[in-house]
Amino acid sequence: MSNDEFSFSRAARGGIAVDNADFPSGVALLHALIPAIWILQAALIALAVARFEQGWEGAWGPALGVALLAVVKAVLEAGCERRLFDHARATVSDWRRRGLNTLAQRSPLDRHRVPAGEAASAIGEQADALLPWLTRYRSASLRARTLPLMILLPVAYLSWASALVLLIAAPLIPLFMAIVGWRAQAAGKQHWKALGNLHATLLDRLRGLPTLRALNAVDLSANQVREQGERLRDKAMQVLRIAFLSSAVLELFSALGVAMVAVYVGFHLLGNLNFGSWGAPLTLPEALFILLLAPAFFEPLRELSAVWHDRASGKAAIETLETVCRDASVLPLGRQGAERATGGVSSQQKARPLGTVGLRTRGLGFGFPGQPALFKDFHLDIAPGEHVALVGASGAGKSVLLSLIAGLIDPQEGSIEFFGRHGVCSRPCIGWLDQHPHVFAATVARNISLGRGQVAPAAIERAIRIANLRHVAQARPHTLLGEHGRGLSAGEIRRLGLARLAVDHRLQLVLADEPTANLDRLTADETLEGLLCVAQARTLIVATHDPELIARMDRVIHLDGVSQE
Repeated sequence: MSNDEFSFSRAARGGIAVDNADFPSGVALLHALIPAIWILQAALIALAVARFEQGWEGAWGPALGVALLAVVKAVLEAGCERRLFDHARATVSDWRRRGLNTLAQRSPLDRHRVPAGEAASAIGEQADALLPWLTRYRSASLRARTLPLMILLPVAYLSWASALVLLIAAPLIPLFMAIVGWRAQAAGKQHWKALGNLHATLLDRLRGLPTLRALNAVDLSANQVREQGERLRDKAMQVLRIAFLSSAVLELFSALGVAMVAVYVGFHLLGNLNFGSWGAPLTLPEALFILLLAPAFFEPLRELSAVWHDRASGKAAIETLETVCRDASVLPLGRQGAERATGGVSSQQKARPLGTVGLRTRGLGFGFPGQPALFKDFHLDIAPGEHVALVGASGAGKSVLLSLIAGLIDPQEGSIEFFGRHGVCSRPCIGWLDQHPHVFAATVARNISLGRGQVAPAAIERAIRIANLRHVAQARPHTLLGEHGRGLSAGEIRRLGLARLAVDHRLQLVLADEPTANLDRLTADETLEGLLCVAQARTLIVATHDPELIARMDRVIHLDGVSQE
């Protein structure tokens, strides 16, 4: 695989703030203030009741006004919700793109890499948990801060006693909501973590299903998945119990507040309570207006309580997504990699043949944590166009040295330089042939081109011929391969990886890790001839134990004692 498969755009890696400047604040504020139309509707309803005593004719005007305001309210809500949803969907897509780009830029040798199951859960399911938070929470928060005050002012203008009852009942709701919400957020984190663990376990069992069948351990594995599913169910029920508890507390205080206002207004109209109004007693329209506004006073707080759990789930999802998007062991991106990420190679680069490169290491040092150093003060010089075999016992560091040259891991000491005919150059176009190339569920042609639109069909045909895949039935144009190479033998999968190198004319350096390992002699010879054909006029570094391959190289480097022949 050439290093343009390792190159992705960094545009989405700068971070995405949920409450950023691009958020449509005006739309959110308008959406928050739309329920204030109810104040006008309540006034018109009270006016209609007052005029109804004079006959039907006087009530038609206010009734028509209520209907028109309802239409305006519906239109504004639909427009604002659509804008907010579009923005939220774009933000979630940005988070997913950022997560995928970060995962793609991370080295496969990164030991802190997020497990595949947890990453799939975060990017797939947990990202969707941001939608309710982004679409409803900000508007509900603004509404809870502004709308109760807008309702309290006309109520206080008519009856200070009713306003005092609402003012006393209101703070109790957010207080208990916050207390319960903290616990809900903690429970939400545990729920998402359990969901990620279940995804990771299920993915691991699916990958190892043939082995589980061979060991007759399918039932045991199914029981383990079932136990994790039960733990996930318990976590989900915990979140639901907290949600129902907070809803019950909210309904209790809001019902008590509305009931106390209704009791006061009722006894005031009966003449049993002669206080609470400004001078004259309340009339029936004024009392009705207050009763209509009392439930609306608690409605923003109830809505905020409902989306408070969305906020808790959204914050837990954000933390998981930030873990996935955290940069670590990022693959190198030189100038050429950035060009490929933004649209490929220019016409001048296509017309100009790329020269071979050599490399030199100076004082190279590397070792995995807790293990002896594999390289210490290691020096190596490889001339442009030279074919070199890295030889040594298993664990001597052959694959690690290839990974250091490819940039999959960073050296802890020293440096690696590339040079051509005109001196030191930037990181070249590197081709990598692994022992186990990944095969996608697609045709052989798409697996060779890897979705690069600039690869011509003629180049793919040539690559198939070089890799000796012409006689493979699955190499027909419209035949689909299974995921992980189902339908291909191990040798055919290896040669498919070789075809990926052959299709890229820009390669300057080819790295191959045990290209003929575990293959029969005939298949190994076919792979060897194809590799040498690809490596013509290019620098080749191969880690191998195969004596036939070693004999075809220009030079052999023994890593056991770091000697050279």
